[in-house]
Amino acid sequence: MTGVFLTLNAGSSSIKFAVFDSDNPSTTPLTKGTIAGIGGTPVFSARDTDGNALDAGAMTALDVASDHEAVIALLLPWLENHFGGLPLLAVGHRVVHGGQNYREPTLVSPSVLQYLETLVPLAPLHQPHNIAAIRAVAKWRPDIPQVACFDTGFHRSQNHLAQLFALPRDLTDEGVIRYGFHGLSYDYIASILPNHLGDRASGRVIVAHLGNGSSMCAMKDRKSVATTMGFTALDGLMMGRRCGALDPGVVLYLMQAKGMAAPDIETLLYKHSGLLGVSGMTNDMQVLQDSDNPHAQEAIALFCYRAASSLAGLLPAIGGLDALVFTAGIGENSAPIRKAICDHLGWLGVTLDDAANNKNVTRISAAHSQVAVLALPTNEETVVADACRDLLSRVG
Repeated sequence: MTGVFLTLNAGSSSIKFAVFDSDNPSTTPLTKGTIAGIGGTPVFSARDTDGNALDAGAMTALDVASDHEAVIALLLPWLENHFGGLPLLAVGHRVVHGGQNYREPTLVSPSVLQYLETLVPLAPLHQPHNIAAIRAVAKWRPDIPQVACFDTGFHRSQNHLAQLFALPRDLTDEGVIRYGFHGLSYDYIASILPNHLGDRASGRVIVAHLGNGSSMCAMKDRKSVATTMGFTALDGLMMGRRCGALDPGVVLYLMQAKGMAAPDIETLLYKHSGLLGVSGMTNDMQVLQDSDNPHAQEAIALFCYRAASSLAGLLPAIGGLDALVFTAGIGENSAPIRKAICDHLGWLGVTLDDAANNKNVTRISAAHSQVAVLALPTNEETVVADACRDLLSRVG
């Protein structure tokens, strides 16, 4: 049946959406947009395939009282009106955590939703909003199939050792293991690597997803072998507001010496650390790059040093490096950050072509570099749309 798929990526204060032709979900979306500022003053923007801004129409009714449910209640009718009666066949959601139960895209049911709610403590910045979006769609149109696509799913290909912490076995059996995140982004990059690397795509590749949330994934045969994030999306690289890898003794110190309660520590580590914490200014990398404040420059230097160190820590899992791929907001767009990270990796045979890097072209490594270096835009929405098509075709 011809129609459209809607993809939703619900964050704490925003919803990103895209609409795809059900017959060609891998192509450019018919519409792509964002509703930012939820919980404050929502701002709606959307563009068609040609990049033309679309009339907000009923979306102008958004106000300070609008929550995720109210936003989606306006968005879905707006989409239906905009597409002139083309039926909405399914809604696909990015869901950050699938736990041990869910690896593949899954049709949402009450039991699935109940399980996903148990994972909220493992992804407190994302999971509640992913679930809120699912509930809002179900309230508005309970007849529409919804598909949950999990950021943790891509990493379930890792071997048992790569998933373990050195903790008592009973905690491991409970599910206290390394899950990894940003899987939809890595899935997309893995799918397009042959277009850019040929046979080398199946070799030893590290993808650096660098944005406000950041991680790296080491791949062989375009499958996840190891990743920097672990039990939660707090681990690994330094991020915009998150601290990344941290001596657990620091948490004990905050509790025992500083008298901090768990909610206060959670806020500190998830919202007040990373680039924001070190700079004392902002988590916006571009603002930091434009600043001559020494704390801003130190935050950038630490971000790049920690990224290079984490990359080196992934190498034993894949036995070397054939290609390095930068993606996501910072990875795709910041030539200075890519250069600063690669400058730490010269011993690996990583050499950039500075002119290519500054132009933000796809291949940014020098001709004589032993390691191919690419900058590729990611596309999580396409992965979700393809999952909707595949799953609906299987269930009839």
